[in-house]
Parts: sequence; structure tokens; C-alpha cells
Amino acid sequence: MPARRVAVIVGSLRKESFSRRVANALRAMQPPTLNLEIVEIRDLPLYNQDLETETPPLAWSAFRDAVRAHDAVLFVSPEYNRSIPAPLKNAIDVGSRPYGKSCIAGKPCAIVTTSPGAYGGFGANHQIRQAVVFLDMPTMQMPELYINAVDKVVDASGTVQSDKREMFDAFLKKFATWIERNIAKA
Repeated sequence: MPARRVAVIVGSLRKESFSRRVANALRAMQPPTLNLEIVEIRDLPLYNQDLETETPPLAWSAFRDAVRAHDAVLFVSPEYNRSIPAPLKNAIDVGSRPYGKSCIAGKPCAIVTTSPGAYGGFGANHQIRQAVVFLDMPTMQMPELYINAVDKVVDASGTVQSDKREMFDAFLKKFATWIERNIAKA
């Protein structure tokens, strides 16, 4: 069986963000059943239904086509002020439109949130869940992956702290199983 393609949507736009480090670390650890690919959101214009014409912005079309080509979605995001970053919410909105033609609706997903603080992006994690439940995206519940003190968990070279590797590995294996279970139901 070929590896399932997973669109990794990183909520931070910063090139050296902790969330991007985590996404790249997960990609480096992916099991052979997964093919994690980052789908960039940095060039997406803000969603505005007035632009939803026969020719929407090219960046929207490219993003939608890229996500549509994947079997599942992995959101990796920081928490900003106990919420999700605006670019991530915008990407969810762009992907969910136009009505009836969502590129993300129904795709199995998982959520990883990060913070240099103590709570590991708990608030952002639950706000992402709130947004994707409306899109009927089966969201993996366990194991949860809130990464607190992220600056100490994944270093600048992308190396995961040895005592956290098992947690990352367990998450990826469970996600692979989650995708298969939900694709089989579809």
C-alpha cells in the first residue's frame, strides 16, 4: 500500500518558527505509511467572498489544489494570545470555500500545538478543533500533542530531545492508523 499523503499546514509564517521545526521533525520521523508534505499558507490573501469569482486569486487555487491532492491534514500551530494565528484561520477559511467545494471537508486530521510556555498551545489546539468540526473533519483525539517548552524539545537543527522521541513516534503511528480507519469509512 502506498504511503498516505498528508498536507501539513504550519500555522506560523516565520521561517524559523518552533512550529515549523516541529513539523520538519515529524516529517523526519514519519513512518513509511505516511508522506508528510508542508503546504504553505504564507501567500494566501485574506478570505473575502467578493473574490470568489470564476477566477479566484491564484494563491487560493494553488492552495486548494495542493490540499485536495492529499489524503489527510496535519495542523501544526503555535498559540497566539490563547488563540490560533490569523494566517491559519484564513487557510482554513480559504480551504473550506466556496460552499460545497471545500478541499478539506471530510479529510481525517490531527492537531499539534506548540508554545515556549507551560501549556503547549492548549487554547489554540481546541480552537482549531472547533473550526474543523464544522468541516466534518474526523479529528484524532488521542494521543494529544501539546508541546510546551518547545524551544527545548526541538532544537534549531530539528533534533527532537531524546526523551520526547517516543511521544512523537507514538503520535505518528496512531495518526497513520487514524487515517486508514477514516478513509475506510468514507
